[in-house]
Amino acid sequence: MSLSFPTMAAIRFGYGLRPGEALPQTKDDLIAQVTRGAGSVPRFPVGGIEARRAALLDLQDRLKQIRQTDGDDLDRRQQRRLLQRHAQMLFQMDANARLMQAVLSPDGFNERLATFWTNHFSTSAAKSLPMRLIVPLYEAVAIRPYMGGKFATLLRRATEHPSMLIYLDQAQSLGPDSQGGMRRNKGLNENLGRELLELHTLGAGSGYTQADVRSAAMVLTGLTVDQKEMETDFRPQISEPGRHEVLGVSYGGAKRRREDYLAMLDDLAANPKTAEHISRKLAVHFISDQPPQDMIAAMSEAWKKTDGELSAVYRAMLDHPAAWRDEGAKARQPFDFIVTGLRALNSGAGAGDVAAFMQAYQQEDSDGDDMMAMTRAKDAESDRRSPDAQAPDTEAPDAQAMNAPPSLDDEARIKRRKAFQMARALGQGALRRMGQPTWLPPSPAGFEENFSAWITASQLSERLSWARRANAQFGKDADPREFLKATLADAARDETIRVVSQTPNKISGLTLVLASPEFNRR
Repeated sequence: MSLSFPTMAAIRFGYGLRPGEALPQTKDDLIAQVTRGAGSVPRFPVGGIEARRAALLDLQDRLKQIRQTDGDDLDRRQQRRLLQRHAQMLFQMDANARLMQAVLSPDGFNERLATFWTNHFSTSAAKSLPMRLIVPLYEAVAIRPYMGGKFATLLRRATEHPSMLIYLDQAQSLGPDSQGGMRRNKGLNENLGRELLELHTLGAGSGYTQADVRSAAMVLTGLTVDQKEMETDFRPQISEPGRHEVLGVSYGGAKRRREDYLAMLDDLAANPKTAEHISRKLAVHFISDQPPQDMIAAMSEAWKKTDGELSAVYRAMLDHPAAWRDEGAKARQPFDFIVTGLRALNSGAGAGDVAAFMQAYQQEDSDGDDMMAMTRAKDAESDRRSPDAQAPDTEAPDAQAMNAPPSLDDEARIKRRKAFQMARALGQGALRRMGQPTWLPPSPAGFEENFSAWITASQLSERLSWARRANAQFGKDADPREFLKATLADAARDETIRVVSQTPNKISGLTLVLASPEFNRR
């Protein structure tokens, strides 16, 4: 290992170095992060889990009211637009909180695992309006608490969550010969069955057939979403009766039960090909695009010995010599790059200057309370239709008022808007430009892992632009040489040290640190 253990641990297995934060000293320190993470509450969804569930139910109720309301289409469209704005505002706040969760957490390994597993069990907030509120909840309650336990439990929680059922259209899947399927003249949707085998467990090319996909989808029928409560439900009346064989194992019977699909999930979790597939994905995410086969074998063996205990699998990865050599083999993905950059710049008292700025300007004042806006719009419409309504005031505006200089309130609003635009440019806007928007993967396969997907001319141009902007905002008082030492420690190459020390001004020096190969790789 050419780098010190703490530096390698922070860069390869976490989100880099943050001023004043202690680095992991042992492998036990890294595993302990996962244990702590299972019992911690993330910063999202904003307002807490119960408040988000209440907001989701309220959204569903309002959407139902709009569908059932008699009146002109313009009024309904206006009400729906206000709902969309409110849902998007909550989603944006959650996405910002997700970013700051990674920036502020001292448990970088746990945060990296959360990113890995949320991508492995990908769902997208773009699927529908309610999904804007559901997907952040999904990571908080179905992924993060179970990343250090048995894979079978994590697989159950992810598969059964409404986010997965809606995203992969399981909520629309009915057994063709079930009572509900025949009555509604609707049939099977194979999406969840296919992705369960291809992405979530066995992996593509592992030997399953199309017949296995269809049978898995049959076993999953009955698993659906209660649209009123937005909770997982199992309904025997839409579950395909009979027995269905998946990989040579038969599930079900004349009367279908929830235990049928749970047994199938448990069997898939215990399959050796699942152990190999996911061990390989973990090694690719953390170590190399082409990890050593003996590392994957060691991780798979740990899986087998512990019945899929994920902490044991992580330990086997950390214990392999390849985990601590060949630094720079992996590219930092955009989320990784931005989080690591913000952490490096996040000096100051308390949570740090970066965190204070990003949290203070995560939304525009003009967003306001859209639920109140909807009420005002409806009241205004009622007033307009009232026979007692007065004619609008058509008097010309006061010319003197129009020419008056901006008030202090106006100047404050302009200043705040510029700050909001900067926070957006450094956070979610940058992630969109770089191709990795939060909770918006391009497909159920999630975001790419390969080095070539993220180290391109356009990517590096965006990163350089981001680095200049971030340093201009947060790094004005930093010494580039000290910043280099604090950010990369012994990972900094002699050439980078030389170039940074010779830059003509501070911002250029700081920018070169964030643009260096060492910073963009891990």
